[in-house]
Amino acid sequence: MPIFIDRRLNPKDKSLGNRQRFLRRAREELKRTIRDQIRTGKIADVDAEHAVSMPARGTGEPTFNDARNSGSRQHVLPGNKRFTPGDRLPKPGQGGGMGSAPGRTESEDDFRFVLSREEVLDLFFEDLELPDMVKLNLKEILAFKPRRAGFAATGSPTNINVGRTMRNSHGRRIALRRPKQVELDAIAQEIASLEAKPQNAEMRQRIVALQEEFERLEHRRKRIAYVDPVDIRFNRFDAQPVPNANAVMFCLMDVSGSMGEREKDLAKRFFVLLHLFLKRRYDRTEVVFIRHTHEAQEVDEETFFYNTQSGGTVVSTALEEMHRIVEQRYPSREWNIYVAQASDGDNFVTDSERCIALLDEQIMRLCQYFAYVEILDERESHIFGATDNGTSLWRAYSAVKLRWSNFQMSRIATAADIYPVFRQLFARQPGYQKSGERGG
Repeated sequence: MPIFIDRRLNPKDKSLGNRQRFLRRAREELKRTIRDQIRTGKIADVDAEHAVSMPARGTGEPTFNDARNSGSRQHVLPGNKRFTPGDRLPKPGQGGGMGSAPGRTESEDDFRFVLSREEVLDLFFEDLELPDMVKLNLKEILAFKPRRAGFAATGSPTNINVGRTMRNSHGRRIALRRPKQVELDAIAQEIASLEAKPQNAEMRQRIVALQEEFERLEHRRKRIAYVDPVDIRFNRFDAQPVPNANAVMFCLMDVSGSMGEREKDLAKRFFVLLHLFLKRRYDRTEVVFIRHTHEAQEVDEETFFYNTQSGGTVVSTALEEMHRIVEQRYPSREWNIYVAQASDGDNFVTDSERCIALLDEQIMRLCQYFAYVEILDERESHIFGATDNGTSLWRAYSAVKLRWSNFQMSRIATAADIYPVFRQLFARQPGYQKSGERGG
């Protein structure tokens, strides 16, 4: 029976097995703490290590104890003059707790646990997903392509590698000293020449010795095959996963003059969180960045997050640019198409009707999911935050939401609103909808 020994080194001062067991046991507490830290901190801090405080009660190892209400026990406690059976003993610390209450009693501090960047992102995005993924699954369904991966001793006859097989055969024949045909031919020629001459006793002995040597070499040659089954080698092919980017996320952001620095900062924070989420959870998702003022253009990641362009506001240009890119590069029959849009809601007077027409007639039929986030002024959040009233774009999109179940919208007024809204828009759903069940 083989014995396998794992000699991989653990990270310095860490035990991987114990660490993973602790993460599984304290998972809910860690998730709650991470969410609280990120909700009150910076969005950029998501992609970093975090020190998490764990209550002392959550760090104890489970133990076996005697059942107090069963069995028969007799205890002898010498020197006990103070307590009698049934007395209740106070716990250490004031109030019977484990915290650091003021006073002279001893207490126990909370346990601080440092999570790596990978562990933080796993816990942070664990309950999130791209909704309504009905065409292809991003993680489980892969395309594979055969790739040469050396040689194998078994395989299909069509995959025999002749060069490697003959090389093995030649080496084996040299190692076993298989007689060559030239040697046999030389002995046979010498026997024939001796038999053609007048023979005496010495020549007959020489002929007999040569005949025995010929038979020995011939027998050895037959026993050592020219090509043996152990020589045969087959071309080996491994299935290599082929990148199968079957989902695309369109990020549409308003960068017009009506979007102040605060609004742009909140929109960028939302898209940074979305970008981290897509990179962490879906390896094969493409992201298309579109910025718009009165004109829209596809840009790279650096330009999307850091360029300072400004201008007027025509939202429909972003929707038209997105539709053009879908038609050229991402046919809906092969791709899951997602859209996330951020704007302050201001738009050209007659353009909101154009946006409704584009969404109803073209875009929503192609999308798996469309999420719209509107950036509110903090002074208006208490007025519009919980009502359907608002900007012309919000009212237009509200009409679209009534007709399409895969369209969702929400509002953000402060940095603290970003994470709750993000979870609301991308929370894991109990089941996927069918394409034919959508409205419209």
